[in-house]
Amino acid sequence: MDKLNIDHHISRRFNVELEEIRSRVLAMGGMVETQIRNAITALVDGDTELAEEVIKNDANVNLAEVAIDEECSHIIARRQPAASDLRLIMTVIKTITDLERIGDQAERIARMAKRLAELERPKNQYVEISSLGEHVLKMLQNTLDAFARMDAEAAIEVAKEDKKVDIEYDAVMRQSLTYMLEDTRNITRMLDVMWSARAIERIGDHAKNICEYVIFLVKGKDVRHISIEQVEEELHSDSKKQ
Repeated sequence: MDKLNIDHHISRRFNVELEEIRSRVLAMGGMVETQIRNAITALVDGDTELAEEVIKNDANVNLAEVAIDEECSHIIARRQPAASDLRLIMTVIKTITDLERIGDQAERIARMAKRLAELERPKNQYVEISSLGEHVLKMLQNTLDAFARMDAEAAIEVAKEDKKVDIEYDAVMRQSLTYMLEDTRNITRMLDVMWSARAIERIGDHAKNICEYVIFLVKGKDVRHISIEQVEEELHSDSKKQ
């Protein structure tokens, strides 16, 4: 299994600093998970108070990003890291950027939830949004687990889920268009549903980005602009050569 071990420094304090920064990223990830879950619950249940809470808490996600980014800058200045240590710092900086953007999408869903709460609720109680949201939330959880364990193989498996998310998203969009064509009174509501589904799909994209950073961290390969199938083939080929 492709994992990275960073617990190797002469300076015990440096080990502690790197472990602390990883823990802070995971704490930010947990915060973002809660934001997504609450935003989707607010939309499905028509809970405007919960939606307001998500909107308000977005500031905490932003503060977490700034604080971790500053700590990374301090570590670079103090330790002048190289090799895998520098890759870890770069991975953290990129990861928290994507986590912050996921937080923005959760806030967007919460704003749609407030608007939808004022409209007539559909018979299916937004089951399509609930299903898509659960899929993406699980994807993010597994992404953070791959980051926590610095596991490139696990990151590849999670990244593959993005295609399934895209297929599910396309189905939601087609269904929404059908409802709009059947009854023009559905247009306002379904437009908000479509924007919410788009926000959830974007969360999946950001989770995939983080998986690619994990692969970069562990393997030292930038895989952002090649297919996940190529990534898997190249990494397995490299493993056989070693």
